[in-house]
Amino acid sequence: MSRSVPDTAPTPELATLAKDIKTWGEALGFQQLGITDTDLAFHEQRLNEWLDNGYHGEMGFMAKHGTKRTRPAELEPGTVRVISVRMDYLPADTASMEVLQNPHSAYVSRYALGRDYHKLMRKRLAALAKRIETRAGQIGYRAFVDSAPVMERALAQKAGLGWFGKNAMLLNPRAGSLFFLGELYTDLPLPVDAPFERDHCGSCNRCQTVCPTGAIVDDGVVDARKCISYLTIELFGAIPEEHRRAMGNRIYGCDDCQLFCPFTRFAQPTREDDFYPRHDLDRAELVTLFGWGEQEFLDKTAGSAIRRIGYVRWLRNIAVALGNAPYSEAVIAALMARRAYPSALVREHVAWALGEQREKGRQRIATAG
Repeated sequence: MSRSVPDTAPTPELATLAKDIKTWGEALGFQQLGITDTDLAFHEQRLNEWLDNGYHGEMGFMAKHGTKRTRPAELEPGTVRVISVRMDYLPADTASMEVLQNPHSAYVSRYALGRDYHKLMRKRLAALAKRIETRAGQIGYRAFVDSAPVMERALAQKAGLGWFGKNAMLLNPRAGSLFFLGELYTDLPLPVDAPFERDHCGSCNRCQTVCPTGAIVDDGVVDARKCISYLTIELFGAIPEEHRRAMGNRIYGCDDCQLFCPFTRFAQPTREDDFYPRHDLDRAELVTLFGWGEQEFLDKTAGSAIRRIGYVRWLRNIAVALGNAPYSEAVIAALMARRAYPSALVREHVAWALGEQREKGRQRIATAG
């Protein structure tokens, strides 16, 4: 931060500026913008309880930075306010449920179908900061988009953007949860918005009951070690066998707790061309994707969030999905082609998938007989 400003009562000029910031944010493509202070004491306690239970699994980065995650001024000295924004990412005409229910197709979490959102949103937040400076003069600020130890959902709730659903996602009554969040830490003492206090979930627990692996262990509490998003993206080693069948055809992330949420029907299609599917990833066949060579994978995931898992884990995930697919000679042939792959991780998952396919083949013969 370039300066340190005391957290004092906002002036009328700052109140007017806060209104203008929301107008500028909308013009930059954000569907909603709110402003909050930096007090995250309640959420810090909840985070520590979650960590103490080991629910973060191998995500050591969740504990690595200590209180910098829950005390914004420790991460960015001088911070007294956080401008929280959200941006819709669901492409129009994306047949999510149809793909999820087709065991031959590969299901990729809808947020990852297009280009990586980090750069786009950071640029928009930086542009917003520059626009603020034209009015307020030089300010201290730093933009974040899932790129540092930031409690983005907690800050968004405090800024009035939504409430915590039973799946621990931030829900908005007019948009569901299919949106990205971003933050602008600043030393400008703007007036804050009222937090979103009302819980609209009520007695609904659909997200909990549809979770394939039972990862939502309590209201608003997810055991990441069971979550398919964690298993396919964050986990580096072998996927535990007890969760493989439940993964179905999900090869990168999982949207079930969002897709089946009643508020998802209010989700608005994205206005950003960058978020639209590339390389038919919204409906590609498992066998086709498993056949990509490493260079093809690198080429087709350039600029995509998918690139972060690397080619080996890409094959690992698809091997599991192929094991879950209905028996077919095409699936067997695809798996056999990778049976001697150099990576032991891939070979082990291919062997498991072949075992699943052969068992289905035996059952098919027995039924026919």
